[in-house]
Amino acid sequence: MELIRHWALQGVEAGWLSESFSYAFVVNAVVAALLVGPLLGGLGTLVIAKRLAFFSEAVGHAALTGIALGVLLGEPPDNPIIGLFSFCMVFALLLHFVRNRTNVPYDTLVGVFLALALAVGAALLMYVARKINIHMLENVLFGSILTVTDQDLMILAMSCLLIVVVLIPTFNRILLTCISPDIARVRGHATHFYDYLFVMMITLVTIASVKIIGAVLVGALLLIPGATARLMTKNMGDFVLLSALLATISCLVGTILPMELEMPVPSGAAIIIVSAIFFLMATCFRIVRKG
Repeated sequence: MELIRHWALQGVEAGWLSESFSYAFVVNAVVAALLVGPLLGGLGTLVIAKRLAFFSEAVGHAALTGIALGVLLGEPPDNPIIGLFSFCMVFALLLHFVRNRTNVPYDTLVGVFLALALAVGAALLMYVARKINIHMLENVLFGSILTVTDQDLMILAMSCLLIVVVLIPTFNRILLTCISPDIARVRGHATHFYDYLFVMMITLVTIASVKIIGAVLVGALLLIPGATARLMTKNMGDFVLLSALLATISCLVGTILPMELEMPVPSGAAIIIVSAIFFLMATCFRIVRKG
């Protein structure tokens, strides 16, 4: 990170970067945006194919319970990373396990698990309220990319690397499992394995992104760029690339623009607003083109 910050300072001195980039937290925010944008955008295409739009919302809200559990178990109140990752991963796998073994509609099941996670989290937070800074909870709920630390970047980079290493050789099989499980079984693919693998990847990137986008909004960034790309192309390769590009641009613009214009808008909200503007533009273009 020191090398990247040094390059940013050189850019500021040369005049092709804003003065804001002389601050380390701004460079951290941009690096975080460049890491999380392509990954959320790319995985979002599979989320749309699998129809798991609200799954990441449930996992994101479970972060509150994970934070409370981590603090209760003695982790640092400002970064209870083990409790957060452990609880959310168990929560996601249990949700998917129950889904595969009941006839309850998936949206109903997600609603039940989401409500349970929020209720347990609210109850546990009463016990740890004196140890937790209220601003930390605001960051978890709505995101604060400008507070990303070197440790957060390291965790995010490791998560991204792990997901990319796993996703590249399995993408086509996961996609086929999402679109047509029956055809995947006929071809000899272990559909249950790829289902759980995909759920674990979505959970990992969701939790790694919570501090940047916010638990309330992280699901939106998985969904909106992919929905926008779907309006603009029918080719699967272009679909993935365009979704990743739109998510990255949304992260960068939503991070830098409010800061440069001194707008009191949370970074997570700004990122989603920019992403939604792209969606509205694509929708209008599609309507005009059909007309």
